[in-house]
Amino acid sequence: MLLRLSLLASALALGGCAITKVDPPASAAAPAQFKEAGLWQRGTATATATAEAVPDAWWLLFKDPVLEDLQQRLVLGNENLKAATAQVASARATVEASRTAMLPTLSAGLSGTRSDSAGAGSAPGNSYSLSTTASWELDLWGRLAQGTSIAQSNYQASSNDLAAARLSAQALLTQSYFSMRAAEMQQALLERSVAAYQRSLALTEVRYKGGVASRSDVLQAQTQLRSAQAQALDAATQRGQLEHAIAVLLGLPPSGFTLARSAALPAPPVVPALIPATLLQRRPDIAASQRRVASAYAQIGVADAAFFPSLSLSANAGYRNSSLSDLVSAPNLFWSLGSSIAASIFDNGQRKLASAQARASAEAVSANYRQVVLTALQEVEDNLLLAEQLQQQTQLQQEALTAAQRNLEIVTDQYKAGTVSFLNVVIAQNAALNSEISLLSSRNRQLAAVNQLLKNIAGRWTPAS
Repeated sequence: MLLRLSLLASALALGGCAITKVDPPASAAAPAQFKEAGLWQRGTATATATAEAVPDAWWLLFKDPVLEDLQQRLVLGNENLKAATAQVASARATVEASRTAMLPTLSAGLSGTRSDSAGAGSAPGNSYSLSTTASWELDLWGRLAQGTSIAQSNYQASSNDLAAARLSAQALLTQSYFSMRAAEMQQALLERSVAAYQRSLALTEVRYKGGVASRSDVLQAQTQLRSAQAQALDAATQRGQLEHAIAVLLGLPPSGFTLARSAALPAPPVVPALIPATLLQRRPDIAASQRRVASAYAQIGVADAAFFPSLSLSANAGYRNSSLSDLVSAPNLFWSLGSSIAASIFDNGQRKLASAQARASAEAVSANYRQVVLTALQEVEDNLLLAEQLQQQTQLQQEALTAAQRNLEIVTDQYKAGTVSFLNVVIAQNAALNSEISLLSSRNRQLAAVNQLLKNIAGRWTPAS
């Protein structure tokens, strides 16, 4: 008994020595060149300006009722979000399990045996036992506490993964919707061009029969018409594929999902000139990476705790008798109390290797965290630049389209008057068509850049605890 007490006292005294604690790196902050007055700014934006308010549901700024309805259906039906939600539930259960590991355990058992232990010739005897056993591992070195910290960090990372997955799905749905509408507009444009080219072909055939136009003019008109018809079919295919992609995002079979055509793109909202400097702390992908860093550094403590002995307390009580009828009685009572200390003496360096592995893993996770931050900065800067440049590009494309359409009118009149060949008409028609297609592409790219920018700076979604 004195030996047990001395061992217990020594272990409790050693409990004052904490395991190795390595602090993770500090949280990422916005670079100094992008911060002023609590805001990020680009170019010549003045620090006196105020940041635009961007709602959590940033797609509302596009003022498209169909898109708003699709976003509501996305949250309920997306299968990836359901999987991420299940992962959060699993991580939460792991946290609770790690907490219960720090508490005593109690078990009970009832057993009965029949054996012959008195030698040959003796009658076999019965033995019955009803017992309870309690055990408790004292967390002297913080190994179990660090395990709970790891589970908690992983749970928080899973919650942030869910938030990031939701934001990503919402942004993808928004962009897929815009691309589908752009494909509709392109298809409608090409169908109008097909109708115009059919009229040009009819006019050219009449002029050919009248001896005014050459056979090559007719062939050029036919080539242009067939090319536009093929492009229209390709646009229709793109539209159908994007509609199928939206259906899958909503968790629906593509064959049973349709969207009415509108052949219209919304106007992009005004891009905020200034962005909150807390952007990095709001992004769930960065928060998830940061929590994984904390988990990796806590794992170092768990690995180092293996160098210290473990102390367990146990108690056992019950009844034992050869007869089951009077098993529970005072004369049959037995009990025991005990403690044990276990330590590994020789393990071929496995503990050192585990500790080194934990430190190397922490370094790798930290590097990944820094990379996630750099990527986030790049995304914001890229989309700020794109939104600004594409706005100017769209304006220039609109001016180019206006000039091409005016040139087409002039060349068509000249062709009817017989002053130019049909080749000039073909060139003018192709220029007008390509200018309008380029304008559609610029508008779609501008919406994509604004969509990504608003997604990056919108208020993050926090799952319910």
